[in-house]
Amino acid sequence: MENKRENILTEEEIKEDLRYLQLLAQSYPNVAEASCEIINLEAILNLPKPTEHFISDPHGESDAFNHVLRNASGYVKRKVEEIFGPTLRLAEKQDLCTLIYYPEAKLQRIKAAESNLNDFYIITLNQLIKVLREVSSKYTRSKIRKELPKEFGYIIEELLHESHSGVGDKRHQYYNMIVQTIIDTQRADHFIVSISNLIQRLAIDRLHLLGDIFDRGPGAHLIMETLMNYHNFDIVWGNHDIEWFGAAAGNRACIANVLRLSLRYGNLATLEDGYSINLLPLATFAMETYKDDPCKLFGVRELSKESQHDQKTHRLIAQMHKAITVIQFKEEAKIISRRPEFDMDDRKLLEHINFEKGTCTINGDEYEMLDTFLPTVSKDNPNALTEEEEMLMEKLKHSFLTSDKLQRHVQCLLAHGCMYSISNSNLMYHATVPLNYDGSLKEVEIGEKKYKGMALMKKTGHLVREAFNNDTPPSRKSFAKDYIWYLWCGKNSPLFDKDKMTTFERYFIKDKSTHAETKGYYYKYSNDEHVVDMILDNFEVEGKHRHIINGHTPVKVLKGETPIKANGKLLVIDGGFSRAYQPETGIAGYTLTFHSRGLELVQHQPFLSAEDAIENGDDIKSSTQIVELSSQRMYVKDTDRGKVLLAKIDNLKRLLFAYRNGFIKEVK
Repeated sequence: MENKRENILTEEEIKEDLRYLQLLAQSYPNVAEASCEIINLEAILNLPKPTEHFISDPHGESDAFNHVLRNASGYVKRKVEEIFGPTLRLAEKQDLCTLIYYPEAKLQRIKAAESNLNDFYIITLNQLIKVLREVSSKYTRSKIRKELPKEFGYIIEELLHESHSGVGDKRHQYYNMIVQTIIDTQRADHFIVSISNLIQRLAIDRLHLLGDIFDRGPGAHLIMETLMNYHNFDIVWGNHDIEWFGAAAGNRACIANVLRLSLRYGNLATLEDGYSINLLPLATFAMETYKDDPCKLFGVRELSKESQHDQKTHRLIAQMHKAITVIQFKEEAKIISRRPEFDMDDRKLLEHINFEKGTCTINGDEYEMLDTFLPTVSKDNPNALTEEEEMLMEKLKHSFLTSDKLQRHVQCLLAHGCMYSISNSNLMYHATVPLNYDGSLKEVEIGEKKYKGMALMKKTGHLVREAFNNDTPPSRKSFAKDYIWYLWCGKNSPLFDKDKMTTFERYFIKDKSTHAETKGYYYKYSNDEHVVDMILDNFEVEGKHRHIINGHTPVKVLKGETPIKANGKLLVIDGGFSRAYQPETGIAGYTLTFHSRGLELVQHQPFLSAEDAIENGDDIKSSTQIVELSSQRMYVKDTDRGKVLLAKIDNLKRLLFAYRNGFIKEVK
């Protein structure tokens, strides 16, 4: 094959590529090294495709999110069952899985109850090596070697590739002696932790996170810390992530909205413990301004027993909730006034309140209000902040801008994220691609130009980055920050795609017909295979088996909804990681796995806690639905990475030709 390729090369081709080949020669300075790399790459191309995981909308549920990563959506449990089957009791297999998921914590409990630690260590180390051998089978030895912990790298490699075909007693004795020496030198605990972490790491080759890390649940900052240390991942931004982007950039409307949502769900942990946001100024302002107000419409939505607050705290949170909500409407009105191109004047509703009649006029109709005690809203200038509100917002803005951890997390999201992503013929975005009534791509005007489909996604992603780029001119940066807010609630935003966001109505208007938000046409056509194909074509997604994968809208399984649409070409994998959605969805989230045999959708039941998992061996109860199986097993050569490696092999073969024909001199 190599000679055939070399024979069709011409001197002109080599001369055209000579500058690049000279650069390549710095890494592979002679025929031997270039040939060796070709052999290595060809071997990688013929390995089975590693497993990709897709997760959407964790919404701060860090325990459930981290557990799904630890058990690889049930993959580790299935491998333990395949390896040990009836040779281990159910409880023993559960304990082994839990040890792999939570090695440090589980070891403490085992050691407190185990009477013969030496036997436990011998049995467990042998079991873990068998599991590691199985999950590492899709990778080259070189890849495994790079992932091995430095402290135990050589030992794990020896144990991992120990022959188990009955070669002879000497090799078996050597293997057993390594295990016993690990125990005798009191390194067994560290070794178990290292192997367990390595199993977790190899079980998921790449993680695709489809947005909405933030809001509702208490652990968004913990999810971000997990990602900051994760080995291989990418993100498409969700609408809730975008709102936190705006807050981190100093957009005061976004700051108010982030605070409002956190207070609505009683989620102070992310703000105070996670990002050190100083809420004392808001609490002081709220207690003074609403000291005689019961704030009944602003009660906390408790999502779990752990997040419940006492009566006094409930009262304070409700006051803070109302205070920041009113400020949010004022801050949003300021953006709407300075950005008429957003076409959102109908959202400036404070100026349509009739305090004497207790009503608000919306689209020409008058509606009764549930609450008109708004002491900071002036009849003459309702959208103006009071002096106290202005001072409060500047303090809160300073707190968000100077939160080191928040800024680091935002930089991580910028580095690993975008508005859309394409991987192995799968197009990923969080919510929608705006469409017209006939299913065609909708043009959206930004500045003086119009964008649609992929171009719209690229432009909005560019604007998000401009808000954090120090080289962006002030006027453009100001617009970029305002557009981030628009992405949260604008009717032509691919992250919202509804006619309006009725936050004001849901708080203050009794008539529930005003609460309705009409979805964009994407939702009408999401089950139309021809429209889905048109979107895939626009994003230049190729491949016989191509899909759109998105989240954003919880799939209500209780009502018979299905995540698989458009004849399997569109997959909606938001199943309700957030506890706020679980009463509606009936489940606790989906994950999608894409391995060498095809696509599988994993449906999860609610996860109690990491503590329960460690103490009782409780795993997330999951069921798997086959989305698409390939008639032939996929290999690395069939993936995006395979295309890159094939191109590299082609260039290396050109380099060999250049060496052998004297265009470049070898360095021995």
